[in-house]
Amino acid sequence: MPNLLGETSGLMAFVRTVEAGSFSAAARDLNTTPSAVSKSVARLEKKIGTRLFFRTTRALTLTQDGQLFFKRVAPLLRELDSSDDAIRPQAAPSGRLRISMPGELAPLLLPGLFERFATAYPDLHLDIGLTDRFVDLIREDYDVVLRVGDPTQGDLIVRHLADLPMVVVASSPFLKSWGLLGSAEALTGVPFARFMSGGMVSPLRLADGRTFIPSGRVDCDSGRALIYAARSGLGAAYLLRCLVARELNEGVLLDLVPELALPKLPFNALHAFGRTVPLRVKLFCDFMAGEAKVLAAI
Repeated sequence: MPNLLGETSGLMAFVRTVEAGSFSAAARDLNTTPSAVSKSVARLEKKIGTRLFFRTTRALTLTQDGQLFFKRVAPLLRELDSSDDAIRPQAAPSGRLRISMPGELAPLLLPGLFERFATAYPDLHLDIGLTDRFVDLIREDYDVVLRVGDPTQGDLIVRHLADLPMVVVASSPFLKSWGLLGSAEALTGVPFARFMSGGMVSPLRLADGRTFIPSGRVDCDSGRALIYAARSGLGAAYLLRCLVARELNEGVLLDLVPELALPKLPFNALHAFGRTVPLRVKLFCDFMAGEAKVLAAI
């Protein structure tokens, strides 16, 4: 591999092109021209001896080598870009903070984020995406991602925030038909409103490690839809307890298996900055750790 220490402009052009999706969009971000970005990438390709993009008149697509190179280079450039935080740790955080969080948790997390965190750091520009899919943190240019469940991307830094309790809920009419259940075996025979992601029904997990795919005639891709289905008596629903705390308190939904131990799901913050974490990201993670403890206690 050739020495790339002198290819900063080409590396930046390459990474921003991948993140922005085109030479034109990358040029706007870098305050230059599409021709300059294209030439910088071409010089980089010549330097490393491989093609990074397939270019057509309509599309710009990463080659396999380009994908591997991007995964290696993008985190290094992020860490270099944030390295000045290490020598001025007391400076007030500023600039853009791009966050992705699950849409299901947004009603519980956004009030505190807007009312306290944003107020405390007025020089931060918050760019917040709400989605339940697992975003590609590096390619989609997020600073930090909040996720429930075990992390799936290998090279990211994971900060554990809390463990969130699960619950199986159902409506009062549903319980009149099925009754409170005391065993996992009884639970397998109950109809569920099921969570489906990527065409696959998510299993229900028990604290002892056992899992099973629930049966049911309602499949949803969001927790909010599962709550409505359960409230309508169409099935039980397996959900984060914090999402149905109000329904449980008001008696709209009831705990179907109060004596059955269910595992808690990890709630994590993920980023790609390595050991040099920008102050804005560190402060955000610290704040979310406090918010997560509140969710875990609900």
